[in-house]
Amino acid sequence: MEFRYLGNSGLKVSALTYGNWLTHGSQVENDTATLCVRAALDAGITTFDTADTYANTVAESVLGDALKGERRQSLEIFTKAYFPTGPKGHNDTGLSRKHIFESIDGSLRRLQTDYVDLYQAHRYDVETPLEETMQAFADVVRQGKALYIGVSEWNAQQLRAGHALARELGIQLVSNQPQYSMLWRVIDAEVVPASVELGVSQIVWSPVAQGVLTGKYLPGQPPLAGSRAADAKGGADMISRWMSDEVLTNVQRLRPIADDLGLTMAQLALAWVLQNQNVASAIMGASRPEQVADNVKAVGVTLEPAVMAQIDEITRALAEVDPRKTTSPETRLA
Repeated sequence: MEFRYLGNSGLKVSALTYGNWLTHGSQVENDTATLCVRAALDAGITTFDTADTYANTVAESVLGDALKGERRQSLEIFTKAYFPTGPKGHNDTGLSRKHIFESIDGSLRRLQTDYVDLYQAHRYDVETPLEETMQAFADVVRQGKALYIGVSEWNAQQLRAGHALARELGIQLVSNQPQYSMLWRVIDAEVVPASVELGVSQIVWSPVAQGVLTGKYLPGQPPLAGSRAADAKGGADMISRWMSDEVLTNVQRLRPIADDLGLTMAQLALAWVLQNQNVASAIMGASRPEQVADNVKAVGVTLEPAVMAQIDEITRALAEVDPRKTTSPETRLA
């Protein structure tokens, strides 16, 4: 396994992070989820990402059970706060001091740990003063409940403002967690340059574009029953943007490139995001332990400039690149 520094901090994370957004407590039974976590550990993955809102808190509990008994010092556990996790009361969403304090305590209890290595703002809260949010995060750090602070899907302007406040408060904002893949490149124009300037890393989610870049969806054919594209609860709405015959036909053009490199298409997609030096880790999920072992083979792969150019020629016109697509809800209750 390859390890990379997270931002300008001294914390190293595994180049692949095991995430459980659409698996634990949702699509995958607990026993299988535990086997997937075990496979991740066996493969050298030490970094695990979750959120209190995943499967309405169940994902955190499943991950906590799966990691129970592991040497805590050998793990990096990340979670997030912003979205509601139960009845949507008037203070159950956002990044107010109240919600952050209540959320971190619930997450630690479910994860069965005294602290998380990284506590992340799951979105930007337009209704809470940023000063209040960052002060609450600083207090969480000083209480020893989190070691570092990160964010998710913040734009360049928001990152700069949050980073400046964090420095004033004496804490480290070290990461952003955006969507990033060959087909979704909205961070390239503004977020990545700002992050490089600030010393903030990307921990990217959906590097295989919800499974589209694995090549399992074929043009002119309906998605297989049980696949993510056929499951409304498993992300079918999100994946629909890539299910046109034009996209799927061009994705199949990546297969000879992967074959020439001795890679699967999923491994090629993961290797592609890891070529970006601002990416500290790519989040992968798994519904079967074998998927973990396969995905890990992407780590350490170097894609030569000619290969990157081939990939770009195929996918660039299909990719979303508009930096305005990096957005948070306009209101908490949106």
